[in-house]
Amino acid sequence: MGKLTGKVAIITGASRGIGQQIAELFASEGAKVVCAARTLNEGDHRMLEGSLSRTVELIRGKGGEATAVTADVSHEPDCIALVQAARQAYGPIDILVNNAALNYYLPTETYPTNRWVRCFAINVHAPFILAKEVLTDMIPRRSGAIVNISSGAAIGPGRGPYEDMTVRGGVMYGATKAALERFTQGLAQEVAQFDGISVAAVSPSQVVPTPGTIHHKLVTGIDDPKGEHPIMMARAALLLASEPTAKVNGRVTYSQQILKEFGWIEEAKGRGVTIRGSGYSLV
Repeated sequence: MGKLTGKVAIITGASRGIGQQIAELFASEGAKVVCAARTLNEGDHRMLEGSLSRTVELIRGKGGEATAVTADVSHEPDCIALVQAARQAYGPIDILVNNAALNYYLPTETYPTNRWVRCFAINVHAPFILAKEVLTDMIPRRSGAIVNISSGAAIGPGRGPYEDMTVRGGVMYGATKAALERFTQGLAQEVAQFDGISVAAVSPSQVVPTPGTIHHKLVTGIDDPKGEHPIMMARAALLLASEPTAKVNGRVTYSQQILKEFGWIEEAKGRGVTIRGSGYSLV
């Protein structure tokens, strides 16, 4: 019997990278997985490989249960329709993983306002809207887990003066992930009264090689020695979705940190372990 047998899980951004890995692992642990993203078929995305169809095919090929739902989570109607489609497919929602994210690496002075607003819609507003929708299933049953995928970008550069004044174009992304971490702990406090519901956030301890991070040259390739295999993030998400609520509610943590803490791995490094995490991870 798997850790998630009988559970229904929605995973956004499941067409590639971390989201795909989470979807595959959750399905292997017995969950009925609703995979959501904009890219339904291979080749639909003009730059990146990966698709919902491929993710679902991989899951079903291993005997798992999965359904693809196309959704642009920057729009509230799509978020609502996604949750409704998941219920129609499998029933009430037990787990939500807010993994979908968007960034353009541009300096603030030239950042197009419409892109800035769209990134906030996907990175911050969608987790709120989707959480609000699935809580209507979780609260009456006093059971459920919401896992928000954050980033080391939330840590920020600290106060000046600055010796390193390189413009890397990460202001927007860092701001949205910091907001997501504050949202996580605020919502965790609100749902604590229902005992069996948890809300947590996890970031990679090291950069995860994915089609997106490779495209943006954050890593040189899938075997970059400074990278972390996406299975680490998938296992950390599984831990947060399956461990008792009292142990994980309100946690803002890092993949290798939480896995080592719970004894799921023996060695750990990177953010949260050998590098200080965000302020929210320390409280």
